Amino acid sequence: MKSLPTIREPLIIGLVITLFVFLPIYGFLNLNDDQFVYEIDAFEIYENPTFENVIDTVFTPSGVLNLGNQRKVFVGFDISRFNYLSEHSGITVIEIRNPTFREVITYFKNENKELEELDRSGTSLGKTNMFSNPNPLVFLEENSGIDSLFISIESNEPIVFEVSVISEEGFHSMNYKKSMIVNIYIGIMFALFLYNFILFFLIKDITYFFYSIYILFIALAQTSLMGYSYYYFLGMNVKLYELSIIGFSAISGMAGISFMRLFLKTKDYTPVLDKFLKLNIIVYLAAFVFRLFGSLSFSYKLTDVSGLMVIVLFGFSATRIARKGYRPAAYFIIGWLFFFIGLLIFILQSNGIINVTMVANFPMLLGTAMEAILLSLALADKINVLKKEKEDEQMERLRMLKENEKLILVQNESLEAKVRARTEELENTLVNLQNTQTQLVNQEKMASLGQLTAGIAHEINNPINFVSSNISPLKRDIKDLLEVVQCYREYGEDQFSDTTKKELKELEEDIELDYVLQEIDQLLRGMEDGAKRTVEIVKGLRLFSRVDEQDVKKVDIHDGINSTLVLLNSSMSGKIKIVKDYGDIPMVECLAGKINQVFMNIITNAIHALQDHIQSNPDPEIVIATKNHHDYISIEIKDNGPGMPDSVKQRIFEPFFTTKAVGKGTGLGLSIVYTIIENHGGTLEVLTKEGQGTSFIITLPIYQNSIQNE
Repeated sequence: MKSLPTIREPLIIGLVITLFVFLPIYGFLNLNDDQFVYEIDAFEIYENPTFENVIDTVFTPSGVLNLGNQRKVFVGFDISRFNYLSEHSGITVIEIRNPTFREVITYFKNENKELEELDRSGTSLGKTNMFSNPNPLVFLEENSGIDSLFISIESNEPIVFEVSVISEEGFHSMNYKKSMIVNIYIGIMFALFLYNFILFFLIKDITYFFYSIYILFIALAQTSLMGYSYYYFLGMNVKLYELSIIGFSAISGMAGISFMRLFLKTKDYTPVLDKFLKLNIIVYLAAFVFRLFGSLSFSYKLTDVSGLMVIVLFGFSATRIARKGYRPAAYFIIGWLFFFIGLLIFILQSNGIINVTMVANFPMLLGTAMEAILLSLALADKINVLKKEKEDEQMERLRMLKENEKLILVQNESLEAKVRARTEELENTLVNLQNTQTQLVNQEKMASLGQLTAGIAHEINNPINFVSSNISPLKRDIKDLLEVVQCYREYGEDQFSDTTKKELKELEEDIELDYVLQEIDQLLRGMEDGAKRTVEIVKGLRLFSRVDEQDVKKVDIHDGINSTLVLLNSSMSGKIKIVKDYGDIPMVECLAGKINQVFMNIITNAIHALQDHIQSNPDPEIVIATKNHHDYISIEIKDNGPGMPDSVKQRIFEPFFTTKAVGKGTGLGLSIVYTIIENHGGTLEVLTKEGQGTSFIITLPIYQNSIQNE
């Protein structure tokens, strides 16, 4: 357990402030040497406002009369022994020291022993005296002949007061001093509030926010106890003023406890006491709530209990935390000690136990001001503590980094050995992967070749069927023609008569000789077209495969695209529209077979995408456009299919990645396409969005320097 750390520093600071600032003020305000102020120490309590039946006589050596929580009281006191005070100034001032009374009516008895009203004051009247003194005042002229005064007091607050008999000169002296100390106090507290509130916005530390709220409301609570808030802050609103006496105290208490919990880190250092502090906040809140709903007596009791708990918990917690080595707690103890001494003197004086002859409430003003100043210093000191802790933390991190460096060096050596071993394994694995990739590429080629063979078989089969289907009608028509020829032979030229000619004419009409001749012509043309298509397909196959051309040559790209479309015609089933937007492009140096493979794979993917969504897309279309860009050409193959999401688009060129069902795709088609374009020194770009189709844009240089076959 550590001893109390550097408590001398905050103690010396507190003593210096007391000696050089507050003690001179105290000497200025102390009225021991001023013989113009006297306290009434004997009171008579009456039963009713007639002031006839005395129910009690109270002697108060301290001058403080405490009648507790009563709605209305009737009090009388003798002032005959103070009549000589008027000799000094001609006027005697009677001050009833409690600014919270709603109504105070002062009476005296004339020569006929009848009550006459002398003065009426209080918060319910909504006015103040010309001296801005919050306490009720009664002014007696010289030789007034009044020996006793009677006062009727109505109040919602506890009835606790002093009655001072003062010469006019003494009153002005005391009122001037009181106004000065209140102004000094408000100035100090407001400056501290602004200072800490600005720091809250600069540092972003919630501790400063709670502390600034605490300073503001503890100052407002003191001004309410002295009555100044009624005139200067609350617009002379009686209900707000009476509520402020408990309300300001409760808010300052809750803010003060919240500040203390953060400032002293009670949750970390004293977790058990921290729970009691939370409970204390609830008690303050309950006191405020009960005051709002009119439970005056109970709210005051809760406030007193909360104040007692605060004093005990603050002192005990700060002492324990300071002994654990937390330096800011030392400042807190000294500040709390000044506050406690001021509060203790105020309570003892208010309850008549002691009588400190100074301006009312000065002990509390002194205590709260000293506490606020020292706690502000504590907050500043806390910044230094946090700075030192941060520096220590950085040094510790630096030390840990150095240790980690050493560990890393040792680990690197062992890792290097492991890496070498792993590298050998990876090299072997890479060789195996390359072999596997070669096999897969060959499989992809075989798959493309199978598709190509199927297309060729389908396309050649159609014209052959066309020729076969035309053979039978051709035979029938020729047979009919032979019958006509036979008739001509039988009859002979000699036997041709008019009748015979007529019969031959009828025979020609019967077999529709003219139509037969036309049909023969059409059939022959159909056979000719079929033969031409067969030649075209074979030509397209030759252009597509380019089996005999493995070197870089100048190629007509349009021929390659057209031959690919011829081979893929059967897979489109006549449902997909092909739009050709060919530009004026030159011959391009390339490997024709591989470029045709690129067209085959991309257009095949487009056809599959359109056919898979044919129901939702009634007008499927593929647009193929070419452009000349001087040094290179571009080929764009665009479809109006479903498009691709970004997650698919980013992976389409990865080997083995496919969106097709198992068994319908290897995932190598576009990977091979990308490699072919890259080996030609070109680029391949994909533009796609879901629901907006897909566009592949290929660029190829017009001239090649060197091309790798694989």
